[in-house]
Amino acid sequence: MNAAVKPDPGAAPSTAPAQALEGLIADAMRACELPPEDARLVGRLMAEADLTGADGHGIFRLPQYVRRLKGGAVNPRPRIEVERAAPGVALVDGDNGMGHLVMSTAANTAIALAREIGIGWVGVRRSNHAGPAALYVDRLAQAGMVGIYSAVASSNHMAPWGGTSSLLGTNPLAIAIPGGDGAPPVLLDIATTVVSYGTIKKHALSDIPLPEGWLVSKSDGQPITDPKRSGEGLLLPIGGYKGSGLALMLGLLAGTLNGAAFGREVVDFNADSSTETNTGHLILALDVARFMPPAAFASVLQRQLDELRHDAPLPGTEGVRIPGDRRAALRQARARDGVPIPAPLRRQLDELAATLGIPTLAARQ
Repeated sequence: MNAAVKPDPGAAPSTAPAQALEGLIADAMRACELPPEDARLVGRLMAEADLTGADGHGIFRLPQYVRRLKGGAVNPRPRIEVERAAPGVALVDGDNGMGHLVMSTAANTAIALAREIGIGWVGVRRSNHAGPAALYVDRLAQAGMVGIYSAVASSNHMAPWGGTSSLLGTNPLAIAIPGGDGAPPVLLDIATTVVSYGTIKKHALSDIPLPEGWLVSKSDGQPITDPKRSGEGLLLPIGGYKGSGLALMLGLLAGTLNGAAFGREVVDFNADSSTETNTGHLILALDVARFMPPAAFASVLQRQLDELRHDAPLPGTEGVRIPGDRRAALRQARARDGVPIPAPLRRQLDELAATLGIPTLAARQ
């Protein structure tokens, strides 16, 4: 795996500290009638997304979230309910609340179940877009759990293999394994498409061409490189038919199994600011301590990871990168230096702050 860190599309030299992002988001959420505690939690989780390099899922999404809250598509004061269906199994009804709040409840429930019997599987329905999958498996890893997460993406941009209709989403898969002794977790967070749609939107915001191999035309299958034509295209799956099949299976588990939307039922939250999405998620917690003492596991894990890291680099690459390494490095760098904010995004955020009557990012630095 190439260890080179790719530059953020459209990034400008200006940066903002994570605390400023968190404050802006929390104030915007309060302006949309979220209770103060909920607004702070959404702000913290969205800022964490930016700190860890998930730029398409952090403050970039704030104008869209505000539009949906103001448009009545999202319930600002949900009554999130947890039904323990059986030992080790629970179902969360998010009451159409902010996905970050719903998934925080689901993650905490999975941890509690796993502490009781060693494993906890939690399904979620009536949720919304919840940011990057890594947020929630990282929470489980911090609790000494292996975490596995997936969701039905909040819009469909991929066809089933061989088809031409947008019936599948970028349905992510995230897995985290606790590193122990303060080490970051081994954390894989991938879309089942070659690139997430959030990345397409970032390119469109800054008018940066798309590489070939990301998007193809629905009408003739030819590559699309103009991000402003993304509505005409289909995202390509990772690994050809394998990625399409994985997106389908994850969608059935996170959506259909939970009574949540899948396929044609999925509402495109990019284009719709008034309709409930009934987004589905799944999260699984597995207690490491049920297999071996956590310290012993961490020792073996770190030895094996060191062996992988010290493999001879393949010519043309910068050597092995373990899943989660780049995320941890970005978090450290951005906590120190600030989060890059592309100029077009800063303008959007300034306009949003003026509309909501809250201080701008610049006023918080």
